[in-house]
Order: sequence, then structure tokens, then C-alpha cells
Amino acid sequence: MCNACIIEGVRASVQSRRSFLAKSAAAGAAALAASVASARVSLAQNSGKVVDLTHAYDGTFPTFDGQPGITAEKVVDFKKDGYTIYKLTIFEHTGTHIDAPLHFTEAGTSVADLEAQNLVCPLCVIDIKAKAKDDPNAMVMKADIEAWVSDNGEIPKGACVAMNSGWAAKLGDPSYRNLPDGSFAFPGFAKEATDMLAEIGAAAIAVDTLSLDPGNSKDFAVHSSWLPGGRYGIENVNNLDMLPAKGATVFVGAPKHRGGTGGPARVMAMM
Repeated sequence: MCNACIIEGVRASVQSRRSFLAKSAAAGAAALAASVASARVSLAQNSGKVVDLTHAYDGTFPTFDGQPGITAEKVVDFKKDGYTIYKLTIFEHTGTHIDAPLHFTEAGTSVADLEAQNLVCPLCVIDIKAKAKDDPNAMVMKADIEAWVSDNGEIPKGACVAMNSGWAAKLGDPSYRNLPDGSFAFPGFAKEATDMLAEIGAAAIAVDTLSLDPGNSKDFAVHSSWLPGGRYGIENVNNLDMLPAKGATVFVGAPKHRGGTGGPARVMAMM
């Protein structure tokens, strides 16, 4: 058989397999979309009130490395040119932002490739302010999720589950990021809790702190398990006290730069 014939045969086989995989993926996505849509209708009861869950931020916003997460340079001035433009330099994981799967796995989904249907979610808010008051590294545990379910009903598939530790009120104070000795200290999720949420089928988790993991984490266990599973996280959210435990829908305005591991996001909830 000629080389050209062999090559053509291989090409046809590859195209056939790609077609099969694409159709299978589409069917799975359609089934998930139907399930998620049904869950949203049953949980979110929108009355039109919108709550902004996003912090306004500039170069003073706390970051892990202590360096400014965003800088702005005016490159076109209104007085001179009749309009204004700033050149922004932004690190992906600063301010209120999204962590995409690619953030903690080499071959994960980038922020640009997240399914739009998973960026609109029923929102479940778990309040841990009481224990966070006594423990700056408090965690959302499996028991906290079970207590929420007992009080509010099942967490629907496709939900975003948010931790309200009361930490947003600390923004502007050094205690938002660390203890007086300089060590990181802020609440986050425990792996046992996010493992449970993964089994339930939640799409996202959100925190009102610098990280999905608590400040004293040494292994980023939640980042390392939650994100590679195809799910995403949101960090540094605001105004969770303005929301009920259930009944709101969150809209995640994720950035869409190709190959991105995350980025600043405008996050809003509607009740």
C-alpha cells in the first residue's frame, strides 16, 4: 500500500474518533446542562435585587507575595487627546478573582474554556463567622455542610457554595492577610468538605479570604484536589452578609484570555 494511502487511512480514522468523542462530550454536556438548569429553577427565586460580591481593587489590595496585583499607567490623557486610556498590568490571581482548573493542573481547563452554563449558579452560603472569630484559620468542614443541608435542604448540582467567615470586613487591616508575626492566617475550606461537595456535584466554591485553603495550609490540599476535577473557585468575595443562606443566583463574570489560569472577575448575586 502506498504511503499516501496509509496516511489518508490514518487521517480518516483519527477524524472518525474525534467525531465520536465530540458527539459523546456534547451529549454529556447537554445532560449536565439540563440537570443544572432544573436545579437553578428549583433553588434560585429571583426578585431582581442585585448584590455586588466584588471588591474594588488597586495596587494596595492584599496579595500572597505582598507585591501589587495591579498597576495602571495612563497612556492617553483626556486633556491632551480628548479621551483617556490606561495600560493595566494585572496578575491573574488578585482582587476578587477566579481560579480555573488550569491553575493547579498542567492539562486542566483554562479560564477561557469554562462552560458559560457553569458560571451562573444557585448560591449556597455557609456561615462560619462564629468559629472564625476564635480561630483565624477556621475551616468549612463536612459537618458544616451537613448542618446547612439540615437547615436548608439539599445542595443542588451545579451550585456555588460560598464560605462566609466575615473576613471581608477586615479588608484594609493587616489581619486580613496575616498575624502580627507575619504568618498567613485566614479561613478556608477543608478538603473533607470539598470532597463532599465534589460528590454532590457542586460547580464552584467561593471564599471571602485570600485562598480556598486556610492561611496555615502547607499543601494547598483543596486547590490540588478541587480544581483538577474540572471545577473552579472564587477568592476574595464581598458582601456575603447581604445574602440569604439559599435562594440567590450568582453570576460569575470570568475573564476570557486564552490559556488563562484565572483572573479578576466581576461577581454578582441576584435574589
